[in-house]
Amino acid sequence: MSGKLVVLAEALFARPDIGPALIVATETLVSLLMVLAIYALARILRLGGDVRIADADHAARLADAAFPGFAAAEITLDRARIGALVRDRAGRVLLIRRHGARFVGSELTSHAGIRLDRHTLTLETGDRRFGTLTLDLGADAQIWAASLRRLDVPEHAA
Repeated sequence: MSGKLVVLAEALFARPDIGPALIVATETLVSLLMVLAIYALARILRLGGDVRIADADHAARLADAAFPGFAAAEITLDRARIGALVRDRAGRVLLIRRHGARFVGSELTSHAGIRLDRHTLTLETGDRRFGTLTLDLGADAQIWAASLRRLDVPEHAA
């Protein structure tokens, strides 16, 4: 079979009037097929895509994955679903944020570095690796800002 294709290709390329156009068309077609094959492989492997927190249950599972045994009692999601605040019954608060294609969590232990601006809450954890995150919480921003003021202030910040 491949021998017949080679003979056919040689016959077509031997024609001086069609050779260059056929080469360009063949290269374009092969390139398009390769792009489609890579796209199909990425879909099969579930690569890429838009990584967001689906709902409150997803945020609770992320909190438990970040801190095993963390039982979420209260959850608020960022409007863009790139972050969440999760509180357990003991009053501990976790900040969940997207980091690349995954999510990471950090426990908030102080209200220092937390700023409220209307519907957004900016949180600085003090961990340079975690960074600063601004969450658009809508009307919940003021409620969470008030509740986060109850967190202990570290001795070096007082």
